[in-house]
Amino acid sequence: MRHPMFPAASDSNRLRLFSGSANVSLAQEVARYLGMDVGPMIRKRFADGELYIQIQESIRGCDVYLIQPCCNPVNDHLMELLIMIDACRRASARQITAVIPYYGYARADRKTAGRESIAAKLVANLITEAGASRVLAMDLHSAQIQGYFDIPFDHVYGSPVVVDYLLSKQLPDIVVVSPDVGGVARARAFAKKLNDAPLAIIDKRRQTHNVAEVMNLIGDVKDKTAVLVDDMIDTAGTIAQGAQLLKAKGARQVYACATHPVFSGPAIERLSSGIVEEVIVTNTIPVPQEHFFPQLKVLPVAPILGEAIWRIHEDNSVSNMFK
Repeated sequence: MRHPMFPAASDSNRLRLFSGSANVSLAQEVARYLGMDVGPMIRKRFADGELYIQIQESIRGCDVYLIQPCCNPVNDHLMELLIMIDACRRASARQITAVIPYYGYARADRKTAGRESIAAKLVANLITEAGASRVLAMDLHSAQIQGYFDIPFDHVYGSPVVVDYLLSKQLPDIVVVSPDVGGVARARAFAKKLNDAPLAIIDKRRQTHNVAEVMNLIGDVKDKTAVLVDDMIDTAGTIAQGAQLLKAKGARQVYACATHPVFSGPAIERLSSGIVEEVIVTNTIPVPQEHFFPQLKVLPVAPILGEAIWRIHEDNSVSNMFK
């Protein structure tokens, strides 16, 4: 627990925290960090699949934070978030912050072919129109998504907990590897925190959705500990093929790090095959017990989200958390 709510304020400083169904355990961890409880809410589904939500305490004039990653099933969790926002708006909340640890549809951030939707922008419109005053998200697939919103947007990172964990292992001769050209900025920032570790880049050509082909390696990994860094692991095709290339180029060990464990389709089979020494992720998305395997390490991000919420509520800087 870092910031218990101020006892001098009879209304607990008017901060309220509520959780959707996507990641209740994370919301509870954030609440513990803040020294408060997750607010009571009725959530039920009608026979035809429609969702009903009712806030079970007065939030009039309160600063409300709704924690809901838009993970699988993405559409259900997104709709639940929208209904939660609408319920809080109609209950006269002063400020509504959508805390989205994992932003669904983030990969649809631009048109790559004619007649495509930019779904990430559509999601931004929906969240804004529902009544959100602010968004707090972690490790967006594309930082430009912040610009899709005309309301304040705070972007935080899961890398500090991953970096601290890697440093505690005292791995020798680390080289940070970006699995594609688009992730170079992320990998470079990660490498800087790992005592300015050298950087390598995998040149990858994607032929179809969810299928990645590794083509070439830029940089030296021979006899080094390679740390693959990405924002998410979905089907793990990128990670598996990248690890194979790194091993072929002489890497001593390969570690895979990502903030969001999406883990779709063959991901668990690929990651547990032994191609990587360890898979390090965070709990932005809940990992079902049946998806755990010996090489998997899940790190908590509740302190980061909790600290960000406290700073937003107190009008303090969020960016200073990462300096």
